Amino acid sequence: MDLSHILLLLVAGLAAGTVNAIAGGGSLITFPSLIATGLPTVDANVTNSVSVFPGYVASVFGSRADLVGQGRRVRAILPTSLVGSVGGCALLLLTPERAFELVVPFLVLAAAATLAFQERLRGLVGHPRAMSPRRAKVTLQAVVFVGAIYGGYFGAALGVMYVAALALILDEPLKRINALKNVLSAAVGLVTVVVFSFFADVHWGAVLVLAPATIVGGYAGAKVARRLPARVLRYLIVTFGTVIGLVLLYRAIK
Repeated sequence: MDLSHILLLLVAGLAAGTVNAIAGGGSLITFPSLIATGLPTVDANVTNSVSVFPGYVASVFGSRADLVGQGRRVRAILPTSLVGSVGGCALLLLTPERAFELVVPFLVLAAAATLAFQERLRGLVGHPRAMSPRRAKVTLQAVVFVGAIYGGYFGAALGVMYVAALALILDEPLKRINALKNVLSAAVGLVTVVVFSFFADVHWGAVLVLAPATIVGGYAGAKVARRLPARVLRYLIVTFGTVIGLVLLYRAIK
């Protein structure tokens, strides 16, 4: 990894941390940046997953006040999240890299689409679909499990997707849903760090550059979040993610 790659990852990490603090979807910046440094897609994915974990932990501490009263819910879904994450990691490591190369463009495009319609989905917060308490619990477990598999396998824009899905189920203010999302993202991140550290080719030099940069970017992003139009930034990330998804798709099928 030469100086130009280090500078690219520093900028990508700072931008991703800022984006995550304001709009979400920062991995749509770091993942293609890792590919641009010459990493294979799977190596870039596992390295990205490990790199963003410190930011997830920081977000949990930052939102712990909104977790008050959600202890029972967290304890009920954490085991499901951990199991799903292990499944997603195993799916990534045990399937051919070619399969990942074919699937990941569609995951990137799906993440970009979710981010694009984030506000419409958030508009449903406080108005969850009418369902019995039992059905709501089962649906919550299913959403957590599927999201954890996605996070273990790929994970870009996992937080955005979790917020969108949880908002359809839980009759909670957005800030409490966001806090729950932070816990789930951190749980998925912890599993990916442990599994990939032992069984995957993590490029630790890239991690040492990206991880601190995302933390700094997240802190700065939190400071400017009230000043920068999140909608404008979200549109930029959606456009960027769509272009990257199409480029990856072209590379996969050519």
